[in-house]
Amino acid sequence: MTAGHLAGSWQLDPYALVLVVLLGGLYAAGVAKLARRGERWPVARTLAFAGLGLGAIVVATMSGLAVYDHELFWPAAVQNIVLDLIAPLGLALGDPLSLALSALAKDGKAARRLRGAVSGRVVRFLTFPLVSTVVVLSSELGIYFTPYFPAALRHDSVHELLYLQLVVTGSLFVLPMLTREDLLPSWCSHPVRALLVFLDGLVDAVPGLVVMTSGTLVAGGWYAARRQPWDPSVQQDQMIGGGLMLTIAELIGLPFLIAVFAEWVRAERVRTAVLDAGLDRELAAAAAVPAPVTGTAAADAPAVADPDRMRPWWETDRGIVGERYRSGG
Repeated sequence: MTAGHLAGSWQLDPYALVLVVLLGGLYAAGVAKLARRGERWPVARTLAFAGLGLGAIVVATMSGLAVYDHELFWPAAVQNIVLDLIAPLGLALGDPLSLALSALAKDGKAARRLRGAVSGRVVRFLTFPLVSTVVVLSSELGIYFTPYFPAALRHDSVHELLYLQLVVTGSLFVLPMLTREDLLPSWCSHPVRALLVFLDGLVDAVPGLVVMTSGTLVAGGWYAARRQPWDPSVQQDQMIGGGLMLTIAELIGLPFLIAVFAEWVRAERVRTAVLDAGLDRELAAAAAVPAPVTGTAAADAPAVADPDRMRPWWETDRGIVGERYRSGG
């Protein structure tokens, strides 16, 4: 395997292709439905969903990583970390849940069903920040240090199940952190989300670190039987794979954290706009109320400003501050 062969080798994965077409078709249908109603869906979110999310699935399952994952461990390790971290991040940045709810806004029954599905007890439990982090970590370690991974190398159906598992478990943590819908507990504000994402970045480094330093060979017999003279040793291959897993996990943590901060800023802008609109309504209502009139003379007399209201507050304060000012202290 050379860099040229890795970049130029592709193979068709029909199951992954069906998943990509299905997800892309549903997303495109939602965008088109909003467009027909005259509503605009952000182009950046569409590009993130299609390019980073679906694109990562295509690269992981059909590029040279998939071609050589049965020959060397490190392409399989990179393939799995792309499905577990990069693809869910791209899908979450597309905010598919908000898109679906917006597209179904005119169909109240369908929207209620969708909200009920994502707010159910099982989904709430699995997307709870600490639970989802443990699920992702357990999934990664379980893949490499049980017979699961060797079975996936021997049986294509198990390998496809592994692909799906990685995307789903990765999305359990990422999607709630970036969605505009309330999928998290009320205490999980944006500052708390930023802290959780930072801590999750440290946890994501654990599988790569364990694989890189472990004395137990991951599918060692399988890769030893297929090793070519120009290939690294099985031990070196596993160290390279673990190192790449660790590197990618740490690199993807920064864009994830930036995305959470961006959502935080957006949420604050929306909140500020709502507060400003409320204040404007209150001021408009107050201006519409006529001033009280006690008589004809009072109505004809020009309004005289209250001198106390025109003075600084510390001059009219009845407390300690006012007393000190008036006494010259």
